[in-house]
Amino acid sequence: MCWPEGERWELIEGIPYNMTPAPSTDHQRISGEIFRQISNFLVDQDCQVFVAPFDVRLPEAEEADDEIITVVQPDITVVCVPEKLDARGCRGAPDFIIEILSPSTAAKDQIYKVALYEKHGVREYWLVHPGDRLITVRLLTPGGTYGIPSIYEAKGLLPVHILPGLEIDLTLTFRRVGTEGAGRPTA
Repeated sequence: MCWPEGERWELIEGIPYNMTPAPSTDHQRISGEIFRQISNFLVDQDCQVFVAPFDVRLPEAEEADDEIITVVQPDITVVCVPEKLDARGCRGAPDFIIEILSPSTAAKDQIYKVALYEKHGVREYWLVHPGDRLITVRLLTPGGTYGIPSIYEAKGLLPVHILPGLEIDLTLTFRRVGTEGAGRPTA
């Protein structure tokens, strides 16, 4: 909360992680399209969707905001409990989080954040693998743990379990992925 404006950091159990470099074009394409689809679905619903940078504070108990040792910035966050939202972002576990993997964040997102989100009770967690064109879905079981992950190819429709009726069109989401030079004027 007191680090310089303009810098993006995550704090996971007291350990700071710098959020640089900026996301790739493919990362932005995927994030933007998934955000658009979720946002369109939620127009008349209580849940709200946010795109990074958006702080998610995960307190261990009832500590003050400046004492929280875990603050993350997921690529996409869905919150269905309005009381968790304030001017600083979300305090407590969101209902649904999507992380889009990049080489600099892949280990953190697939190891540390899986354990972190499970511990704090994030009901659904997607890991989008742009290069492999795969989506790993983790759902919180009634026992409070993530079961065996489901892995999907990035095509067709993928339902969002916590938002019945919402299916993300992965074919549309990935239609321009890998076209880094597309649309650039030629000499």
